[in-house]
Amino acid sequence: MSHNHTHFASRIIIATAVVAMGLVIAPSGAHASAGVTAAASTSAKTAPGQPAFGDKGPHVVAVQTAIMRNGFTLTGGATGVFNKATKRALTSFQKVVGLKATGVVDTATAKVLKVAVASTTTVQATTTTVAATTTTIAATTTTVAATTTTAPAVVYPLTTSTLPVRGAKGDAVMAVQKALKAAGLEVRGGIDGAFGSGTTATISSFQTSKGLTASGVLDIPTAVALALIAPVAAPAPAPATVSVASTSSLLNPSSLPVRGNRGDSVRTVQNALINAGIEVKGGADGVFGGATYVALQKYQTANGLSVTGTLTTQTAVKLSLVAAPAVSISVFPVQGLCSYENTWHAPRGIERLHLGVDILAKEGNLLYAVTDGTITKVYTVGTDKLAGNGVRLTMADGTYFFYGHMQKIADGITIGTKVKAGQVVGYLGKTGGTTTPHLHLEVHPLGGAAIDPTPVVSAVDACSVTTPLAAPGA
Repeated sequence: MSHNHTHFASRIIIATAVVAMGLVIAPSGAHASAGVTAAASTSAKTAPGQPAFGDKGPHVVAVQTAIMRNGFTLTGGATGVFNKATKRALTSFQKVVGLKATGVVDTATAKVLKVAVASTTTVQATTTTVAATTTTIAATTTTVAATTTTAPAVVYPLTTSTLPVRGAKGDAVMAVQKALKAAGLEVRGGIDGAFGSGTTATISSFQTSKGLTASGVLDIPTAVALALIAPVAAPAPAPATVSVASTSSLLNPSSLPVRGNRGDSVRTVQNALINAGIEVKGGADGVFGGATYVALQKYQTANGLSVTGTLTTQTAVKLSLVAAPAVSISVFPVQGLCSYENTWHAPRGIERLHLGVDILAKEGNLLYAVTDGTITKVYTVGTDKLAGNGVRLTMADGTYFFYGHMQKIADGITIGTKVKAGQVVGYLGKTGGTTTPHLHLEVHPLGGAAIDPTPVVSAVDACSVTTPLAAPGA
């Protein structure tokens, strides 16, 4: 992937109007007053100064540019004409960010898009009363001067499609390193334009300090927090009538769209792919055809998912379209006295981060199945020098637990074995890439990327050691 240094500037144009007011003459002895606004007459739903369907001009360009800046595809681009394509793109944006999907640039929409809403100036016209004789009244016309305000341009060094990944080199990486330094963090190796372990570890530290997922990956939320890209509309909670699994889901996990479907749910998927930097040929048109199929394959390949071209549950979770299920266990995995601490994403050598929790105990202690499931993979010293002896225990929904560094695997435990929670699956050891007896345990919801397993094991903590043992190096 090429990572070019791209700059975007956003402009805010406030439309104003010149209002001419004439003197009103009332009969003798009568008095009256009237309020006259300087704003042009617009739809009750359209924000002041914002374009309506059919309008043309710079204010339309400002809205179209803002829509595309937020990652939404607009067929034809910023044409300056508020046409059907603009209305569709605007409606998609409103749905994704949780606004009322009207296709109208109302005040709330203008605020989220960060296009200026013109203020309305009210000028009071006063009626002059004259005596009932031959009196001539000079008419007075008041003009409110038009004012145009241009906000300073905000320049971002990167876009969602140019975020560098580990292994990348060049100006984009250097921009990331400079942003990290500006945030008060030092990158091991300095600002060298190379995305290696030092940059990864520093990103992870930054993410931790900001309450983000400490993945070490320059994802969109991290890039926004570092002011590397323009703010991207965050997925809003779906209405309760749409999602039955979680208020953070945009789609119903039990009825994800499939090829051939049409409608808003498909458009939501397409917009999520576009926001992730994946091109959907034809844009977010609401049709699940070949273009969406190919885009899903590209996203799945880039994120280490099963490449199916279908919206699998794992893919939907990764795209933040549905909430990942909460993972819980019923049995602590290690027998007897033990200790552990949270070392999630701690650097391990030059090329990797720690993806599990290390539970230290006496070598040879029993290891238990944390839940009901099936053994879907077996590791041995001869086949995996890092993991040593180990197993993968998989639940019915695809969530799996990886056990590493076992002294040995229990008799009868092999691929396809059904196990019950609390059943012995092996013995604690120090095989593979470690010299300290411990269990390395990973948790992968729905078979996807690993999550911090420390809270999962803490919920059923069976250790009673107050002084931690010496931590392993793997």
